[in-house]
Amino acid sequence: MLRSMNDLRGFTIGASDGDIGRVDAFYFDDTSFTVRHLVVDTGGWLTGRKVLISPMALTAVDWDSKRIEAELTKSQVEQSPDIDTDKPVSRQQEINYHRYYGYPNYWEGPFLWGLGPYPVTTSEGEAGEWERRWEWGSKETGDPHLRSSGAVIGYHIAATDGDIGHVDDFLVEDSSWAIRYMIVDTRNWWPGKKVLVSPEWIERVEWSDSKVHVGVTTEQIKKSPEYDPLDPVARDYESRLHDHYGRPSYWERRAR
Repeated sequence: MLRSMNDLRGFTIGASDGDIGRVDAFYFDDTSFTVRHLVVDTGGWLTGRKVLISPMALTAVDWDSKRIEAELTKSQVEQSPDIDTDKPVSRQQEINYHRYYGYPNYWEGPFLWGLGPYPVTTSEGEAGEWERRWEWGSKETGDPHLRSSGAVIGYHIAATDGDIGHVDDFLVEDSSWAIRYMIVDTRNWWPGKKVLVSPEWIERVEWSDSKVHVGVTTEQIKKSPEYDPLDPVARDYESRLHDHYGRPSYWERRAR
């Protein structure tokens, strides 16, 4: 199922010996657009320090109670590497973080999470949804970083022939933590609506200028199926969306 990043903000993160804090934002890698860490505000417990929690640590998500359980102790979190959550996270910082927790490096394997398509091994993953052979070395360019959702929300979106809106939110798949769509608000450009644009249609991102360039036209955006935040994204809607843009779907690729 696809979940809104904004809706996940405020969820409580629980460790094995008490609560860690509440979700404040997310870090995703700028190659595959997959969430690699939840940014958790620890409140008064660690004097307002924000810490990173990997989806590899998560064991259960209770959507109704807005609570996420993690296989961690508060002591582990307290002693974890201190990372400035107001800046992009470098690859060296990721290496230090993974080494501290004993996590595998996701960029050292053929799939979205290294040796598999999910942050934790599940029966679903073993059953066959083995998608996205990434070949990280050939896809990464320059110095890879993790980007904060809090910083990227608000970026302008440029089509091939003009600006079309800004990033309003992201939709994340709750099993792989892959960002499947950017929610684009077009109302500042024309009597607008909210539409979905896949990160796979991104041609480049100008991080210094806060601008995302996508390989679609303004006319395609205007005529695309409208996104209603109150309706869960159904597979039928996704099929119509991908057909409209003439783009292959992610679920078709992973079924091959």
